[in-house]
Amino acid sequence: MNLNLSDKIIIVTGGAKGIGEGIVKTLANEGAIPVIIGRNQADNEKTLEEIGGNGFQVVAELSEPEECRKAVEQVIEKYGRIDGLVNNAGVNDGVNLENGSYEAFMGSLHKNLVHYYLIAHYALPELKKSKGSIVNIGSKTGETGQGGTSAYAAANGGRNALTREWAIELLKYGIRVNAVIVAECYTPLYEKWIKTLPNPEETLEKITEKIPLGKRMTTAEEIANMVVFLLSERSSHTTGQLIHVDGGYVHLDRALI
Repeated sequence: MNLNLSDKIIIVTGGAKGIGEGIVKTLANEGAIPVIIGRNQADNEKTLEEIGGNGFQVVAELSEPEECRKAVEQVIEKYGRIDGLVNNAGVNDGVNLENGSYEAFMGSLHKNLVHYYLIAHYALPELKKSKGSIVNIGSKTGETGQGGTSAYAAANGGRNALTREWAIELLKYGIRVNAVIVAECYTPLYEKWIKTLPNPEETLEKITEKIPLGKRMTTAEEIANMVVFLLSERSSHTTGQLIHVDGGYVHLDRALI
């Protein structure tokens, strides 16, 4: 299926690793021009090199509001337009209720939620011109909770709410807004987290056994395929949706497993 994304300028925050990297590579395979916004220049450039260099990268610490503005300005200066946005950057940083603090909680919201708003806000004038699409990457924690991660769960609840709110606000511009919700996807960050647990291999096996479809982790490529479809004209009547690419992890009855 031709997704008609050739030469489309698509911003992907956190596009150098994990799910973001998968999205960037899938966009490149569809002929789009991905723009990575991330904090590490070496990582950004490595991913661009792997897709043949047909893209752009901007170094930015997205938890800093002013850097969000400057990052979008650099994209506009380079290409003169923006055709789509994938808000993806974030980290499950374990800021909990019992041992957290105001400072840690607010810092986590800036790392995981505030830049979703800011990047979209600064990109919006160009997205209005192109009638581009926005895809927000979210986590099951915003719906199911996880324990020990209040700030990240709150951020993901916010991502879901912003998806629905923006879908309504931007109807008049023909801008579609959707979210792809991730449950158990094995990425470098996931691997780093699992290794902090007392019995990482045993824990990973227990988690995998609870994934209904195939008893396996979702791949970054599977997430990316859905994201790129939602960015494309092939999903032209889909907006305001929270789409779970998770092998049935969140919604299927556990009694059937």
